[in-house]
Amino acid sequence: MAASAGAAAAAIANAIKASGVLVRVEPEEFKKLLVLAKDPLIVVAEGGFLSSNYQYLMSFKGLAFFTKSATALTLPDGADVVNANRISIPG
Repeated sequence: MAASAGAAAAAIANAIKASGVLVRVEPEEFKKLLVLAKDPLIVVAEGGFLSSNYQYLMSFKGLAFFTKSATALTLPDGADVVNANRISIPG
């Protein structure tokens, strides 16, 4: 399961590179999408320089959604979670 989740995360990253479609949303909007998505795959990373933040990336209905939050989000049961060292988002 971890291998397939890693492959799916790589597929999301490649899709973003190929299409350039990335939707940045506020954490509250991201939470709404988590409720709508069935068995979502979520890439999670901790970042920050002076203060920590949590970064989340998820594909939903053909688009990639990204958010950054000062606090950890509660992820739904049944979600596949990939813990990444970092998430690199263009500009």
